[in-house]
Amino acid sequence: MQIKLVAINGRFTHSSLALFHVRNELESHCENISTEIIQLTIRDPAYEVLLKLSKGCPDAIFFSAAVWNSDQVEGLITDLSSLLPSCLLVVGGPQAEVVGQNLGSDICTVVRGNIEAVEAKFYDDLLGANLQTLYGRSFFRLKNKKEKFVSPYREEDFDTHLKNRNIYYESSRGCPFSCSYCLSSAESGVVHKDLSQVRLELDQIMAHDTKVVRFVDRTFNDLPDRALSIWKMVLEYEGDTLFHFEIAPDRLSEAMLEFLATVPPGRFQFEIGIQSTHGPTLTAINRHIDPEVAHETVLRLAALNSIHLHADLILGLPFETEESYLRSFADIFAMAPHYIQMGLLKLLPDTAITKNSEEFSYRKCSRPPYSVLSNKWLDSETMQALYWFSECVEKFCNNRYFPSLWRYLRRVENDIASFFQTLLVAAENNRLFQLAATQEFLCAILVEAMGARKDWELVREILIYDWFCCGKRSLPTCLSADLEDARLLRDRLYQELATAIPGLYSKKDRNRFFRQTVFYQFSAECLAELGEVSTESACFAFLLDREKSLMNLQRHVLISV
Repeated sequence: MQIKLVAINGRFTHSSLALFHVRNELESHCENISTEIIQLTIRDPAYEVLLKLSKGCPDAIFFSAAVWNSDQVEGLITDLSSLLPSCLLVVGGPQAEVVGQNLGSDICTVVRGNIEAVEAKFYDDLLGANLQTLYGRSFFRLKNKKEKFVSPYREEDFDTHLKNRNIYYESSRGCPFSCSYCLSSAESGVVHKDLSQVRLELDQIMAHDTKVVRFVDRTFNDLPDRALSIWKMVLEYEGDTLFHFEIAPDRLSEAMLEFLATVPPGRFQFEIGIQSTHGPTLTAINRHIDPEVAHETVLRLAALNSIHLHADLILGLPFETEESYLRSFADIFAMAPHYIQMGLLKLLPDTAITKNSEEFSYRKCSRPPYSVLSNKWLDSETMQALYWFSECVEKFCNNRYFPSLWRYLRRVENDIASFFQTLLVAAENNRLFQLAATQEFLCAILVEAMGARKDWELVREILIYDWFCCGKRSLPTCLSADLEDARLLRDRLYQELATAIPGLYSKKDRNRFFRQTVFYQFSAECLAELGEVSTESACFAFLLDREKSLMNLQRHVLISV
């Protein structure tokens, strides 16, 4: 029996953990079968995908369906049912039941829940080519779930299916929280792998040239001591692998924070689920976090400047008004994460919030991912305005272009939400959302929006500093100074600086240093904002090489003359 296992990922670097579990379960329950893992992307041409899947006339094709790819899955199953009428078409994943309902039981079979929990009858029916409509049960009801919960990867996978891809790994399954908007709320329970098993499985993964390991644990640090042990474990492996974790900000112990201060830049990335700082909203969605503790924790992590921090904020949650949403944004902005992930609420099937949608007067899109259009607290017009506000923040903040500007505004701006609302007006006037958001384009919009400020000259210097820190060699039109001044500064430095400066240049390569280096004179006020102690203006020399830091900015040194 020939079976193809199909996942449609967001991009090539992603991989599908589920397919490897399905392969192993099929091969352990069925004799004389051949499985083929096929990982696609949502951008692959539909006709070419259809040809690839139908090639060889497989006996069965299994699909993994999520909200962001279920339309493609439905289309492929429909076409394959016509092209290969005798082929068994099976769909699993969080969107499987919706796909099954939309297509009908005569076209596909639905497997709900984790494949390890599927009853034995499914495999008998599969081999007999007599599949029923629905199979599956809860993984957490299994008596041997610890035995079943193992890494599905084989050695050969790393040179084939996982080559040049992110590797997804789960050290625990389930979530201690029951957030009403999350699919994890449909089941209760958490199972954790023993640390000895985690070590063995990570040994296998890290024996290969692994660039990114994404822990898919829904709340990685639900057991703080265990999480700390795994963090220490992963840093024992040599190399530059990036490890991604989803964490709760109020479950970090002092011992964990002290350890995180020792993590080298670029090794850890945290996705921090905050969602809102509005008390009634947090209660309504059953997310029990302390916003004050979250603020202190994220701010402390950000000050390390070694762990990339993503903070989540959701638009459209219950009891969140325009005022409270903007306040939640301001609270998260003040925490200084590197990336503010401002998502629109999705009313996913089988979640508690969807079941209560009428009570909250929710309106949503009819097709996946079921984005919210309005609710009792936000009419459609306000929802739209806040959506574009969020997109504006995403465009300007979620890059490495203006870190010093945001640091300055955190200190001096009393109403950061109003600042971004003003910036949004300038962005819309310049058609930002229809054009490529290049660094120069974003900078020009900032200049337009901030040019009338009393502190404009200081802001302009900060923008120039950030511009050169990104490796640019000359200023954009919106920030340009007199080119003659720049030439005179270089000539003056050439005349006044020593013949050789250890760490910068020797006598032999002095001329090359001056040809390749960008120099700019900054005021004492600007230098103070940038953390430099100087009673008078001084010059930064922006060198050719990059800092070995989280942001990988241009290396630069302060020169006093």
